[in-house]
Amino acid sequence: MSATSPKVKWLWISLLVVVLDQASKQFAEAQLTPHQAVNLMPYFDWYLTYNTGAAFSFLADAGGWQRWLFTAIAIIMSVLIVQWVRKLPAEDTLAAISLSLILGGAIGNLIDRIYLGHVIDYIQIWLGAYPFPAFNIADAAISVGAVLLILSSFTGFGKTTTE
Repeated sequence: MSATSPKVKWLWISLLVVVLDQASKQFAEAQLTPHQAVNLMPYFDWYLTYNTGAAFSFLADAGGWQRWLFTAIAIIMSVLIVQWVRKLPAEDTLAAISLSLILGGAIGNLIDRIYLGHVIDYIQIWLGAYPFPAFNIADAAISVGAVLLILSSFTGFGKTTTE
């Protein structure tokens, strides 16, 4: 199986997600003050914060051991995702793209967790009067990838024909 096989060729998306995620986090840290919202438009703020936990700050106050647990999980899942992509049928384009988004997001947050001990979040969306937990490009890529993966698994959507 060559690195240019139809399913593996989509892994460039992972690299793009990692680069955009890391660059945007550096920009956010350079331009924003932690915990001070900068309103861009109704229901959308830049809001720099640091998350030592997982999604929605799960285990954020656990004392530090969670950093290594989430690091190990991200590494294991990244290896499994690459293997999954390699084994996909060539026509399963949407699944390959979805997994590439998830992989890029996992690696983007993994880099933060390894080097900083926390994940940098800076995007704040409001649902009416309630703030959605702050997130970043890596989190968005994981979420979009997961939705697309679910969509591709329940339908034939995203499968290319080889006719």
